[in-house]
Amino acid sequence: MRTNLRVIGIDPGLRNTGWGIVDLAGSKLTHVAHGVVQAKGDDLATRLVALRRLLDAVVSEARPDVAAVEHTFVNKDAVGTLKLAHARAIALLVPADLGIPVTEYAPNAVKKAVVGVGHAGKDQVAHMVRLLLPGVKLTGEDSTDALAIAICHAHRAPAMARLAGFREKAV
Repeated sequence: MRTNLRVIGIDPGLRNTGWGIVDLAGSKLTHVAHGVVQAKGDDLATRLVALRRLLDAVVSEARPDVAAVEHTFVNKDAVGTLKLAHARAIALLVPADLGIPVTEYAPNAVKKAVVGVGHAGKDQVAHMVRLLLPGVKLTGEDSTDALAIAICHAHRAPAMARLAGFREKAV
């Protein structure tokens, strides 16, 4: 049975990109699936091609209504940040190319939506994901973060839809 809204959350990474899918029916969240696509290869271009193909397969099979992708945070290594931005571009491109609307969230916004605190630790995020998605068996940080991103969007989606409706009426 298909619900009101299927959300895929994507946590971009050059070697491991986490993905998590939840369904939202009214205010009820249900876990659908989660995992990690692993882009292998010796050079950046090869890993990006692999990432695009693997992520495309996941998104095409899941058929989400919307996608949510985490913003890249800037760390001390500028080269590493730039490389991560390439993976993030693939994470944005794949759903958009399939006609799926994409929303971006800062890591602190995701943590605040899931835990209630913008500077929560990974263990706190995992704990809340388990509480919000009863029965889920978390398999690693990348997919757990992706589920948190999907939950964040699912929590914000109803308000965003109402706001869009108000804007349409005003025009």
